[in-house]
Amino acid sequence: MVKTLQESAFSLIESFPNALKSALNRSKPLHLLSLVLMYRKSELPSTPPENFQLPFEGKLSQDNRWVIMANLIPWSEFEAEYASLFSEEMGAPAQTFRIALGALIIKEKLGKSDRETVEQIKENPYLQYFLGFSAYSNEPRFEASMLVHFRERITLELI
Repeated sequence: MVKTLQESAFSLIESFPNALKSALNRSKPLHLLSLVLMYRKSELPSTPPENFQLPFEGKLSQDNRWVIMANLIPWSEFEAEYASLFSEEMGAPAQTFRIALGALIIKEKLGKSDRETVEQIKENPYLQYFLGFSAYSNEPRFEASMLVHFRERITLELI
């Protein structure tokens, strides 16, 4: 019976396209046979995003690297000096120091472009927490072009 199954497996392999056939190791027929016999097709229903179960049950993990780093940086110590760079009476309100410096830290740690950094922040609740937001939002928190302004305003002397 094993020989018949092996022959069946090889005839199945013979019907594969040449590229797939060359990728298979034909010297191990029992291994190939176990792959064919052990696979069980499973029809998993597609889960809508609102029903996706978070592994941390809706709470951020305290041992996440972004949570730990957020708690180590003395954000408020730099806020007054950063605020002095702006007018109190004119112009659009600027992002906070935590958002500005935090975005630059995220960009550097992840090695991403400005646009990709904004996308990463949009998609990741840990990064949003790191920037000081109190709740997750699937909307971009700022435009990618703001990172240019953040780099201009935050210098080594400020930090």
